[in-house]
Amino acid sequence: MNPASTIEEAMATRRSCRAFLPTPVPRAQVERLLALASSSASNSNSQPWQVHVLTGAAKRALTADLLCAYDEGRRAVGEFAYQPAADSWPEPFRSRRRRFGEGLYSETLGLAADDTAGRSGHHRRNYDFFGAPVGLVLTVSRAPLQGALIDAGLFLQGLMLSARGAGLHTCAQASFIDYHPVLRRHLTIPDDHLVVCGIALGYADDDHRLGGYRTSREPVESFVTFYDSAAVTHQAEPV
Repeated sequence: MNPASTIEEAMATRRSCRAFLPTPVPRAQVERLLALASSSASNSNSQPWQVHVLTGAAKRALTADLLCAYDEGRRAVGEFAYQPAADSWPEPFRSRRRRFGEGLYSETLGLAADDTAGRSGHHRRNYDFFGAPVGLVLTVSRAPLQGALIDAGLFLQGLMLSARGAGLHTCAQASFIDYHPVLRRHLTIPDDHLVVCGIALGYADDDHRLGGYRTSREPVESFVTFYDSAAVTHQAEPV
């Protein structure tokens, strides 16, 4: 896909890409994207993020170790996780998550709900960064508490939009949280850091059957409340 020429176009064309071409991304370009993302806002300019970039043999070694851990069921469930377990999401988030899964696995990949092997096979692709030539792992210091996750999210969005400006695509992958012990064996992650996500970075394979998959968005009126002076009534507090 062509580079996004405006912020609006970058926002509109950004998606979670799950099929990449093997086309290399030069290190200088990755460094430029990370420099742009580092201009993101953070609480008191704390900049609590760190990024670990993997290519070539280093990426292959991590992928092999992650797949081994996945196949052996060595998930670090509940450890240092910032999101609920799969069966603990409350509504309306549970339904949205279910619709996402149906759209991806059933409608796009044609995998039935009881096709455990097929669905597991697709999920394994997470740990090869969906074939992207560049894999990144984003971590954040726990010292600023939960506010650091907001800062990490701003950095992540900045990176994804900057990638679109360069004609690249990304996929933020929370699946890496479950295998943070494996990541720590391969990467120099400070003890006080939380794994936020993995990030696949590269050129999209638009001919792949996942190339056309898009998720829906809730309409503005479902999550926004507008206030104006005519609609607000102020009452004096009782003395």
